[in-house]
Amino acid sequence: MKNSMSFSLCLVLTLTVLAGCGGNTADTDLAPPQNDGSTAPAPAAQTISGEVMETMDAGGYTYILVDTGAEQIWAASNQFEVAVGDRMTVPIESPMADFRSETLDRSFDLIYFASRIVPEGTALGGGLGSPHGGAMGEGMVSDHAPAMGGHTTAADAGVDAGAIETPEGGLTIASIWADREALAGQTVVVSGKVVKYNGGIMGTNWLHIQDGSGSAADGTNDLTITSATAVAVGDIVTVTGAVTLNKDFGSGYRYATIILDAEVTTK
Repeated sequence: MKNSMSFSLCLVLTLTVLAGCGGNTADTDLAPPQNDGSTAPAPAAQTISGEVMETMDAGGYTYILVDTGAEQIWAASNQFEVAVGDRMTVPIESPMADFRSETLDRSFDLIYFASRIVPEGTALGGGLGSPHGGAMGEGMVSDHAPAMGGHTTAADAGVDAGAIETPEGGLTIASIWADREALAGQTVVVSGKVVKYNGGIMGTNWLHIQDGSGSAADGTNDLTITSATAVAVGDIVTVTGAVTLNKDFGSGYRYATIILDAEVTTK
């Protein structure tokens, strides 16, 4: 498979999960980091359109080979209806070079994990997809799915107020959001229920936790965590890590508040 791509392959992800572009990955399917619902509007992505030459589904995701007339590219997103011969529009987002999907038992020289792939002529809705509306991955990108040796589990409905006990000396999720400026760079302890999980994405695990505090309307009920520890949706966990503000992973994925490389213990 050849890709005569003229697009830049460098997606700058300053997280420890990926330093640079085009790294080899051995995984099932990948999913992009999820937005936490408190981000600035993402910039509109560059797009290509063309005829679908090949397609397959795996782990809740759909892969397509698109012929633009000038080149052929592979792209993937949350599973959608498509057939060979359809004309589709693909945002040029989250490129991965030398990507290996163990689920498909197939390697891709270059593939774009798009937040959304739509029929040609259909509006993409502006920018990247919603924080939990679709992106790359397989069985994983949580929101999204499989990824470098990882997996994704379905989202949980949420947590009732008072359902999760605040750890001794710890904080609630709502208080972290409320005092985020003062807490920037400080280590905090917080407990919550895992409501979304993406395992093995770009070298780390991504989880969203809720403890029943905060407001779903403004996203202050949910906290995004990255950790080397694997968990599952529904687990009650205690997280210890430093608060990071306005973390930008590129391609429009920016987190107003996130805890990176956290220690996570399951109760």
